[in-house]
Amino acid sequence: MTLKEKELGNITVLELSGKIMGGPDATSLNEKLHELIEKGKTKVVADLTKVSWMNSSGLGILIGGLTTMRNNNGDLKLANVTDRIQSLLMITKLITVFETFNTLDEAVASF
Repeated sequence: MTLKEKELGNITVLELSGKIMGGPDATSLNEKLHELIEKGKTKVVADLTKVSWMNSSGLGILIGGLTTMRNNNGDLKLANVTDRIQSLLMITKLITVFETFNTLDEAVASF
């Protein structure tokens, strides 16, 4: 997984790409979120446009990220969720936990 950060106003967008499979991916996302929290940036959108695959460990990474942000009075929302990841969220019932949006603009506007 690769991770790029950009700012849209007071919202931080994390562009994730590749495969989200656990291990080092969990560490890099967790470190990035804690870095943002230290800077007072707690409104985050994960843009999943370029994510080709995610396994259960990848879902765990997103859940951990969501928990981290909410515990710090913030939120983590998902944008551009692919059909494959959408079905994974539905099967695991995590669709009821995450706020998901079809576009980045919709996710940013939801804050």
